[in-house]
Amino acid sequence: MTDRPLLFLDIDGVLNPVLPADGFTGYDILDFTVLLSATHADWLGELSDRYDLVWATTWEHEANRHIAPLLELPTLPVVEFSSYQDQPDDPKLPVLDLLTGRKWAPILRFAAGRPFAWVDDVMPDRLVRRSRWRRDQLLIPVEPGRGLRRHHVDRLLERPPARRRMSLPSRRAAAARKAGSDTPAGLRVEAPGATVRDAAGAPEPRRPA
Repeated sequence: MTDRPLLFLDIDGVLNPVLPADGFTGYDILDFTVLLSATHADWLGELSDRYDLVWATTWEHEANRHIAPLLELPTLPVVEFSSYQDQPDDPKLPVLDLLTGRKWAPILRFAAGRPFAWVDDVMPDRLVRRSRWRRDQLLIPVEPGRGLRRHHVDRLLERPPARRRMSLPSRRAAAARKAGSDTPAGLRVEAPGATVRDAAGAPEPRRPA
């Protein structure tokens, strides 16, 4: 599995800001007026050197048909939200976060354990705060009136998410050696069918036996 991080990109409020500004051109797309910037196209080119870009927008596959060519982007992978079926082991969010966090479970499923960044104008504050303590996740909320700004790009480039380090507690290692255990210290063994979750409530991917 590649360690290259993913970058999940929203469109409305991020690449298509709510308020008109200098440097943006309006396009009539699917009965909407969309504001796009050549500067954003340049920034996304920079980010693609460090990240694998993924659409995480309610535009879904329409983003590749209509938005990507205008931003000089290739066809990108797409997180499908409209067809997503809730899974029993999806992370549980508080009721107040259900609306703003509706993309969270599909994004985690798509990432499948890879480090990732997520840029959006709608995301739960608690997830943003929690991501600050994680090495493998970087959540960047964007103000929808202004959209993606240079300081967001600089932050993404300065600290790309990376795979979490695996620790081997010395006491467990010593205990395992003393007991002659067949199970390496620090390796968790779960009962069949059990679900393992990480600190953010995301199901950890299982490795084949």
